[in-house]
Amino acid sequence: QVQLVESGGGLVQAGGSLRLSCAASRSIFSINTMGWYRQAPGKPRELVATMTSGRSTNYAGSVKGRFTISRDDAKNTVYLQMNSLKPGDTAVYYCNAIQYGNNYWGKGTLVTVSS
Repeated sequence: QVQLVESGGGLVQAGGSLRLSCAASRSIFSINTMGWYRQAPGKPRELVATMTSGRSTNYAGSVKGRFTISRDDAKNTVYLQMNSLKPGDTAVYYCNAIQYGNNYWGKGTLVTVSS
């Protein structure tokens, strides 16, 4: 198992930037896929970005070119750099890890983008 703890959320004005961090309780070196999802009020959870252990990435169309996912295996941490934030990016952002078919989730961090 792995526990995930997100941090870095907060209130930012439109056009601003934030960097989210996801700290894992153990080494992420062997974890197949790590990623970020988000859930806005009244909406289902949706994929934001994922990165495999081979560094392949996948982004939602709505964030492509604005958000960047990265992982530092030495620090057991995954990051999400969010630039040019929009009010539509307001949501709780969740860290996710997938290994051997098991899904692990953090408790989330709230990002609020004001217009």
